[in-house]
Amino acid sequence: MQGYFITLEGPDGSGKSTIMKLLGEYFQQKGIDFIMTREPGGTPIGEEIRNIILDYMNTDMSPETEALLYAASRGQHVHEKIIPALREGKVVLCDRFILSSLAYQGVGRGLGIEEVKRINDFALRGIYPDLILFFHVDPEVSLSRKTEKFGGDRLEREGSEFHSRVYDGYMELLEIYPEKIERIDATKSIEEVLKQSIDKIEQLLNLRRG
Repeated sequence: MQGYFITLEGPDGSGKSTIMKLLGEYFQQKGIDFIMTREPGGTPIGEEIRNIILDYMNTDMSPETEALLYAASRGQHVHEKIIPALREGKVVLCDRFILSSLAYQGVGRGLGIEEVKRINDFALRGIYPDLILFFHVDPEVSLSRKTEKFGGDRLEREGSEFHSRVYDGYMELLEIYPEKIERIDATKSIEEVLKQSIDKIEQLLNLRRG
């Protein structure tokens, strides 16, 4: 694979979507060929699965079903969109990827990090991010802002106890996989958060070129 695979991770409402749009503008200005995508979703099939996962009416969904649906969406995403873009030498910028499943389903739902990783390994076909930007912010503050404004999807409505476990999961994952996860202080201004993100991305690009 000749491209670069960069994912943005963090609690709901941490500002990932805003920074992702700004990173897109940065890549355009630099003349870098890229695509922006998201999970769950990213493909027509994946978006259909996303609707099922996040529909707040699906209150009876089991944790195992939830984890498998995420993995199914991800498998289609990798097959249809991510691998072709990387083979074309593009930067793939993705809002969430496997780290979210490890935190949300592995820890938040109590399924276990290794168990969730195994079902995703089958779907990923060896494709993992070159760089993970983790947007570090208090999950209660960020989530309350998002749910007050938009109402929230099924996972966002799970409550503070669930999202606290997810946050703890992210903290655990930062210790397990330190080599490719870069912590971004998302409490700073948008300009400062963007600068932190660009600095980490440029380090990756320069390392590969060097």
